[in-house]
Amino acid sequence: MTNTPSRPPLAVKTLSHFEGLELPGYETSLSAGADLRAALSEDAPVTLKPGERALIPTGLGIAIPPGFEAQVRPRSGLALKHGLTVLNSPGTIDADYRGEVKIMLINHGDQAFEVTRGMRIAQLVIAPVVQMDWVSVSDLPASDRGTGGFGSTGV
Repeated sequence: MTNTPSRPPLAVKTLSHFEGLELPGYETSLSAGADLRAALSEDAPVTLKPGERALIPTGLGIAIPPGFEAQVRPRSGLALKHGLTVLNSPGTIDADYRGEVKIMLINHGDQAFEVTRGMRIAQLVIAPVVQMDWVSVSDLPASDRGTGGFGSTGV
């Protein structure tokens, strides 16, 4: 038995080309991301050839509460089976953005891939963010890692 806490509301505005599609939803009770659907015209699918990218509309605008962001992430099944992924993954949607949510897809596969109306093409994770005050200092505090960077902790 899973105890699912109550969820805060997220204001969503649907645009005319969203009509007839389902609002994003969580596929399981503990899913972190809600699936976003392609709001393309029925008669205008988008075919991505290998290496091609496209900006796919969702037909949604959202009002993310202050102190949060929305992260656009790939769907693992599309990535594994077709090489289709979100180009700037994870893409960030800031709390003050009010335009349409669009998904930058790229086909890293070896076959063309057709994106059709209503297809679940990405997932959206709402996450807390903290803004920091940037302060210039002459030296950084010491740490165990120090300046060890790429690959410094082993394979």
